[in-house]
Parts: sequence; C-alpha cells; structure tokens
Amino acid sequence: MADENTTGEGNQPVAVLAPEATPQEVTENRGPGRGRGNRGGGDRNRSDRGGGRGRRDDRRGGNRDEDQGEELIEKLVHINRVSKTVKGGKRFGFAALVVVGDGKGRAGFGHGKAREVPEAISKATAAAKKAMVRVPLKEGRTLHHDGLGHFGAGKVTLRSAPAGTGIIAGGPMRAVFESLGVADVVTKSNGTSNPYNMIRATFAALGEQTSPKSVAQRRGKKVADLLHRGGASVEVAQADAEAIVE
Repeated sequence: MADENTTGEGNQPVAVLAPEATPQEVTENRGPGRGRGNRGGGDRNRSDRGGGRGRRDDRRGGNRDEDQGEELIEKLVHINRVSKTVKGGKRFGFAALVVVGDGKGRAGFGHGKAREVPEAISKATAAAKKAMVRVPLKEGRTLHHDGLGHFGAGKVTLRSAPAGTGIIAGGPMRAVFESLGVADVVTKSNGTSNPYNMIRATFAALGEQTSPKSVAQRRGKKVADLLHRGGASVEVAQADAEAIVE
C-alpha cells in the first residue's frame, strides 16, 4: 500500500510506490509445483526413465550377443535357380540348402528362397539354427551304433567306425557329419541323389541314435551290466561304462 508523505511545497501528498519485486524473487515466491525448475525436474525424471529403458535394451542386446557368440559351422550343401510364373512372365529366384552344427554333437538343416543368393543363404542358415538337434556320440568322434534312415526315395546306412577311419561319405552327407563333429563314420546312400532327400534321410537315421547311458536309465540298469551282456568282459565293460560321457 502506498505511503502518503507531505512535501514543503503546497503540502501536497505524494504517493510513494513500493519497490517492484525482481524476477528472481517472483520465482522463489511461486509454489514448488509451478516453477520452471519443477518442469526441468520433470524432464530430468523423464530422462532418468529413458535411461532405465536404455539399460533394459542393453541387457537384451547382451543376451543376443551371447546367443550369437556361439561358434557354428555352416555348410552350403546345394543352391539352385528357381522360377515362378506370374502374370507378366517369369520371376526368377534362388533356393539354398544349408547345414549348421557346433562340432560337438548338435546339427540342423534348413532351406530358404529369395531373389538374391546371399539372402537365400541367410534365410536357410536362420532356419537351420532353429532346427538343431543333439546326437549322442561315442567318445566324441563316432556313432554309438549303426542306423538306417529313409525319406522319400532316399535310403541311407550309417555305421560306427574305429579311430582313424575318417568320414567315408559323399556330397550332402559329408557336410552333415563335418558340422556334427563326427570324425569316424562309414555311410552308404541308395535310391536317390536329391540332396534334400539325402539330408532328411540322414537326419532321420541320426534321430534314432541312442547311447548306452540313456538305455540304462530307461531300463533301470547299470551301463556296465548292459555292456557285459553284449559280450564284453566285466573289466572291459566297467572301463567302457566309465568312459561314456553321454
């Protein structure tokens, strides 16, 4: 409220105004919920929330890096040119067949189609990684027992082999065993030379592979007892049972 003071001339009252508040004081007098500083705090909170999302994204990215960090053996088995008849003529593309394995008893196959070769190979590789299966290996180098596989007109025979034999297989079957990590095996293919049918027949035979350990667990017996019934002596059966890992 203005104060009234009198001066010497005419004794006229003169109004004296109170000093205006500075912008800083006005800002300080405002409530905590309306100041610009509070809006800045809201931005800071939003930035903090954004940082949290970034940390979650980093965690997800780390998991993807761990999944992709696994070293896999990729084998391109077959690639051919395909065509599709459309209204304007023919549309050409490529089909790829790929086998993927980790060299430790896991392998899978997949096929993909695309307009370009690299894209077809990448699609087939992704499909093969999703369809990987585990095959029990004897001493990490060969099969536990012989096996037969059949798909379409293709028939394959797989036989375990002693150390030093190598991979006796041709074409698509060799790619499967190299990616699987098998070092000694003897194979035979009859009926077809179609790589798709040969690959499927090979995986059908590998899917029937079992280890003595799994058979013993299923029958409720010891591995040494099963090996001894197979004709081995007690000492040899016990040693072989201890050497079996899977």
